[in-house]
Amino acid sequence: MKVIQLLPALNSGGVERGTLDLARALVSAGHESIVISNGGRLVPQLESEGSRHIALPVHKKSLASLRQVRPLRRLIRELQPDILHVRSRVPAWLTYLAWKKLDPKTRPRLVSTAHGLYSINRYSAIMARADQVIAISDCVNTYLQKNYKDYLRAEPETIYRGVDTNEFSPGIPSPSGWLDNTLQEFPALRDKHWLLLPGRLTRWKGQEDFIYLISELSKSRSDIHGVILGGAEQNKEHFTEELQALTQKLGVAHLVSFVGHRSDIREWYRHSALVYNLSKKPEPFGRTVIEAVAMGTPTIGYDIGGPAESLHRCFPVGLVENGNPKQLLETSNRLLESREKPALDPTFTLAEQARHTIAVYEKLLSTNAGGSGAICGEKK
Repeated sequence: MKVIQLLPALNSGGVERGTLDLARALVSAGHESIVISNGGRLVPQLESEGSRHIALPVHKKSLASLRQVRPLRRLIRELQPDILHVRSRVPAWLTYLAWKKLDPKTRPRLVSTAHGLYSINRYSAIMARADQVIAISDCVNTYLQKNYKDYLRAEPETIYRGVDTNEFSPGIPSPSGWLDNTLQEFPALRDKHWLLLPGRLTRWKGQEDFIYLISELSKSRSDIHGVILGGAEQNKEHFTEELQALTQKLGVAHLVSFVGHRSDIREWYRHSALVYNLSKKPEPFGRTVIEAVAMGTPTIGYDIGGPAESLHRCFPVGLVENGNPKQLLETSNRLLESREKPALDPTFTLAEQARHTIAVYEKLLSTNAGGSGAICGEKK
């Protein structure tokens, strides 16, 4: 197969990471992989792993972006891909407008991946207009069927994001000197059980709940230390100051370390006693859960959204009622004592994600493409 993935840019983020993961898997399976985006720092990696990148400004939320429809249509005709796979709304609109005027009998099949719980409007509905929609969790699948059923051509296919077990595995040795260097940078962690909350610093990610938890745990334990890993969103750096002020107010500033954004998160998972995902509103997926589980670290999370789906399959004893501080405290204490270990369900591996996605492509290509451009309410 020849597969083209389209997304705004290749800099950082879950969508970008998923694009590179699939591109690598396609090449490994002997398929031709092409990515169209506005470019970014991940392009060299993409190309070094065997894919081709084509730079096209498909990223701007502007009417001026419509100028890219004709060039994109020409490019599709020239490349003659089997699959067009869109991963974001602006590229999805441009691709759809380019694609729908191609011959329905010969044009590529159109696939979209819904990476989020999109706002409910016609702009977002474009993600439901593909021949086949992929949802990254049952949470997203249900959301699509509830809010975009009039646009869907088929029931969405749930394909969970997968963790690369060649990157996240307890069998991979730590970099030489990592622990000594980290303890030198953060001496308060020495001889403590690390409780880790990874994720960007924003109000719904649960950092405040985590700090209150550390405060309660410290009343009966002297062997724990909280680690908040992640940076603040742009123009919201004041939230970091609010969180630090909360640690002062509760008298636990010496028990909570803010370590910022890290590129060595695997080692933080490895050396932590517990990892948390305390998002207060449903997340579409929650990659930190499966990464921590893949490292064999007990993981605790609220029973909502995509992260809960991962925990239900991999570590159900880590599930806590959303916003229940008593249950959060009890579960933390219990797991600190029992040291139960999670087991990664194969559903959440990158290998299974790639296999399932390629199977969706093959199924689409085995069916009649005639009239596939029609959407609900249109005549074929």
